[in-house]
Amino acid sequence: MKFSKRILNIQPSATLSISGKAKTMKAEGKPVISFSAGEPDFNSPKSAREAGIDAINRGESHYTLNPGIIELRQEVCSYYKRRFGLDYTPAEVIIAPGAKPLLYEALQALVDEGDEVILFAPAWVSYVEQLHMAGGVEKVVDTIATGLLPTRESLLAAIGPKTVGLILNSPSNPTGAIYPEETMKMIAEVAKEKDLWIIFDEIYERFAYAPAKHVNILNVAPEIKDRVLIINGVSKAYAMTGWRIGYALGPKEIIAKMSTLQTHLTSNACSIAQWAACGAVKEADADVDAMRDEFAKRRRVIVDLIREMPYVSVKEPEGAFYVFVDIRKCPIPDDMEFCERLLNEKYVAAVPGTAFFAPGFLRLSYACSMENIKEGMARMKEFLEGLKK
Repeated sequence: MKFSKRILNIQPSATLSISGKAKTMKAEGKPVISFSAGEPDFNSPKSAREAGIDAINRGESHYTLNPGIIELRQEVCSYYKRRFGLDYTPAEVIIAPGAKPLLYEALQALVDEGDEVILFAPAWVSYVEQLHMAGGVEKVVDTIATGLLPTRESLLAAIGPKTVGLILNSPSNPTGAIYPEETMKMIAEVAKEKDLWIIFDEIYERFAYAPAKHVNILNVAPEIKDRVLIINGVSKAYAMTGWRIGYALGPKEIIAKMSTLQTHLTSNACSIAQWAACGAVKEADADVDAMRDEFAKRRRVIVDLIREMPYVSVKEPEGAFYVFVDIRKCPIPDDMEFCERLLNEKYVAAVPGTAFFAPGFLRLSYACSMENIKEGMARMKEFLEGLKK
């Protein structure tokens, strides 16, 4: 069978591949502890579960409007008004079966063959693959040497005549970095000067740990609202990964184009899941705050344990639920080999930084139990102490 060049050029998701391998090994009876998946280990909020059950009992099991039920789009608008003071209408909101399809739809709508798009590395694994699916070319701005934040100079150096936009992710997956106001303002100014659009992925916006604060780019640069597409969803904040509901807010023109593509791609998102998301967005703030507080405790523990290990170092994450560990001074500086050996020898699953344009690093998710964090980090310390330079 002949396969298309397009599919042959797509690399599988490293995070899902490693998570899948860890699950397979665990099913074989091996004592695997996985720090690979970006999935909260909490149950979905009661308000979401009850709203979903009510929808089932009402018979809400048919096609909905393609861009999503009006009730959920209204709730998303209300959420952005009370949380960020931003005004959106339902016509400026689209619901999809997860945030990934929204990123795909946006890039398909905005990128032509050969167009260049700025990515700030370390960058989430799916950005570049989805960009390639649209025929685009990545222009990577490496932030490792600048405190995980881009500078004006590095951003301008990456922009050329074919550059059309940039993807911005804060809080960051994989680093947990939060872009402060001055960085957001700088990016907004450059985007306006160079006529670039911005896809602003803030899927982790509810997980910012004091004293850090999440910053929505439109709060510091409202004048660029007509060139910003916000990507968010209920998966992370409300521990609803399996419900598959993401949403985007932006100018009517781009939302309409994405909706047209969605009619041919997935049609509407699951009707029951949309109603469950309504319940979460409307009533689950207390659940989100409780989850964030627990993640803050886990973050403190995992960072302290890593700092007791030889050869490695870590910058304390400000948001999300990941730590990004520097192994470049380790006897095994190759992150791919490091993660493979760590899994095979100590049954600890981590994601290599190479997947995020950051060789020499690895990502650990602390969206798992405190017990697993302590045991997994003990194994990793033992692994490191057993290495000889």
